Amino acid sequence: QVQLVESGGDLVQPGGSLRLSCAASGISSGIVSMGWYRQAPGKERELVARITSSGSTNYADSVKGRFTVSMDYAKSTVYLQMSRVKLEDTAVYYCYVVAWNQYWGQGTQVTVSS
Repeated sequence: QVQLVESGGDLVQPGGSLRLSCAASGISSGIVSMGWYRQAPGKERELVARITSSGSTNYADSVKGRFTVSMDYAKSTVYLQMSRVKLEDTAVYYCYVVAWNQYWGQGTQVTVSS
């Protein structure tokens, strides 16, 4: 059974930094990509960043230059380093992994507020 466990969500001030982690269990190989989506209240879920097993990355325009996605393939873990956060980054962040299927984490709350 595949499970994704996220951690790192917190309350952070505008301009601050935060690091999210997501560890996938039940997958030891065959990962195609991992990444993060987010969903703010009243809005649809949107892609934030993703990384493939070969190291290629994609970012939403709104986070380019501020967020960095990385992956430890051996640990089946994906990270999202968030820097210079803005109020509009407030959302529930969901990680996912694509292998033979796509799996989702339960979500972690990130709140940006002064």
